[in-house]
Parts: sequence; structure tokens; C-alpha cells
Amino acid sequence: MLNNKTLSLALSLFMVFQTPAFAGDGHDHEDAHGHEDSDSTEISPSAAEASGIATAVAVAATVKDTVALNGRVVLNQNRTALVKARFPGIVRSVKKAQGEAVEEGEVLATVESNESLQVYAVKSPIAGTVLARNSNVGDTAAEAAMFTIADMRELWVELHVFPQDAAKVKAGEAVTLSSTECEDVQTTTINALLPITEASTQTLLARATVKNLDSHWLPGMSVNADVVVASHEVPLAVKTAAIQRMEGKTVVFVKEGERYEARPVETGAADAEWTEITSGIETGEAYVSEGSFIVKADIGKAGAAHEH
Repeated sequence: MLNNKTLSLALSLFMVFQTPAFAGDGHDHEDAHGHEDSDSTEISPSAAEASGIATAVAVAATVKDTVALNGRVVLNQNRTALVKARFPGIVRSVKKAQGEAVEEGEVLATVESNESLQVYAVKSPIAGTVLARNSNVGDTAAEAAMFTIADMRELWVELHVFPQDAAKVKAGEAVTLSSTECEDVQTTTINALLPITEASTQTLLARATVKNLDSHWLPGMSVNADVVVASHEVPLAVKTAAIQRMEGKTVVFVKEGERYEARPVETGAADAEWTEITSGIETGEAYVSEGSFIVKADIGKAGAAHEH
């Protein structure tokens, strides 16, 4: 079932396509040489803005070579504390519950020592959140941890590295993290490639640190990662979002005035942001960098109307 946001976007695009500013009149147009051109359309500036069409100019760019990994968010062990009683005894009070925030030095519980019969405070060594509480009033405090406290503002991500990629992934390399369970996308670096093999997958583990100031990331969350293992300059590139397929050809929509033309291109190296262009357009030409699918749909609408 479509949600309200999706329905609103679809309705907005439908209304834009019905405006006279879109030249989907079903007629072919002639180019500067007098030839009919059915692979173009005219869109007024106001209609382009309303539909989210944006342009850029073709320029040199840096294309990155990446390795795709997956993994999970885990607790940062450098920011996690297992809080135990200093001396065995009877738990006389418990001040904090699971899920509550605590400050460094805040009292979590009190224990009456078996030897001295003095009641002493069990305090949190760090600021964070109570993830586990394993003690209640009247329990015996001994060797087991009474509380688990974690600073959730900075977590670890452990990524699975397959043997064929192990030589490429190194500490210090940039990595972009995303998740279907989280709207945040964060770029960080690989801290370490651990010298151990994960038993169930026979993969090495790479570790990165993720900032979590807005609480978007949670331990146990699945993560996708793109590790940048190399990069190189290309003389001409467009945004990857600009690339479309029409009639079996790879095209970019070149803008001249209010006219948008589907220009066949040859592509080279590519990453999530940039795609190298080896032929088809020239440096400095304006092209549709955002909303290319809208231009494609409008040209298709005009072509369908012409056929009828």
C-alpha cells in the first residue's frame, strides 16, 4: 500500500506533466539542422523547478573504486562498562533501571558488605545508558556484573571481509555506512582489520567507528558499507543519477535553453556519485543531474502521443 508521502509525490508529478509548460504535445520537433527529433522535449524553468529537475555541467571528476561489505553495529567496548560490587554482600537498594541514563560517578545501587557490615555505594564509572540490570534488593552481590553501562554516542561497526577482498581493505581507508533500518548515511574510516576469522562466514572482520549523537544507530542493526580502496581522476564525468537507458541506449539529457535532448553516450569508470563519459557530450555542456527520470518520462509520453 502506498503511503501518503508517495501518493503526494505521484500526484505532484502527474499535475506537473499536465501543465502546458511540458511540451508533451505528441509532435516531433526539428533540431538546428532541420531534422525531426523525437528524443527531446521542452520544459519551462518553472515546471522544471516544480518537478525537481536540476542541471549541472559536465566536468572532470574523481571516480572511486569501492569494495562492498556488510556487517552489524555493535557496542564500542572502549565505552562499555560491566559494573560489579567491590565487596560481596547484600544488595540494599537499586537506584537505576534498564534504559535509564546515568552520569559518571552516579550511584547505581548500595550493597552491605558481608565482612564490615558497612553499606557502600556502587557507582557508574562512565556516563551512558543502563543496558542491563542484573540485581534487585535482597540479592547477593558477588562476582557477576550488577549493571552493564554503555556510552551509545559512539559505536563500532564490524564488517565481514571475504578472502578475495582482504588484500584491498586496509586500516585508514574511507568507508561509507548505510542501513535499510536507518535513514542516516555516515562516512568514517576503517580502524582495524582484526587478525581473526568469523567462524560462521569464514570472513575477516574490519572495524569502524560510527558517531551516534542523534541515536540513529543501534547495536544489532545490519549495515551496508562501501570501502574506498582506490580513486582516479577522469577528464569528463556526469553525476551517476543522470544516466538513463532509452531504446537500448545509454543516454544523458543535455539542456539547451528550455529543450532537453536525450544524448547517447559511452561510459567508462563509475561509482555511486560519478560516471565517466568517454564520448557523446563535451566538457561544459549542461545536463540533467537530478530528476532525469522525469525528463525520460516526459519524452516517452510525447512519443506515445505521437504514435497515436
